[in-house]
Amino acid sequence: MVPQGQSSSLQRLHHVEKRIVRVVELAGAVMVELGNSQGPLTDAVAGHCREFTLSMKEIQTTLHEEIKGASEYHPFDKCDYSATIANEICCKKLEYVKILDNSESPD
Repeated sequence: MVPQGQSSSLQRLHHVEKRIVRVVELAGAVMVELGNSQGPLTDAVAGHCREFTLSMKEIQTTLHEEIKGASEYHPFDKCDYSATIANEICCKKLEYVKILDNSESPD
């Protein structure tokens, strides 16, 4: 059985994955609208951009919380070597995602 904290973390990350798909769809919708031969509908573009911005903020906040939670979680302190190494690799991957996230988000 999966521990409750881990389960809710996976659920939050699954939600982030869905939000990422949605922001890509929004970006595509804006591109289609901008390519409209009759000109873009300003309200549609503004609505998509507003939802995109809010979604990106939600994604960034959730990922930040997950990375922080993962870096504070030390389940393998008194465990065998391979589990410790696997945990360290996962933490490094999360740090890399955070670095990418920070480099792409406007300040």
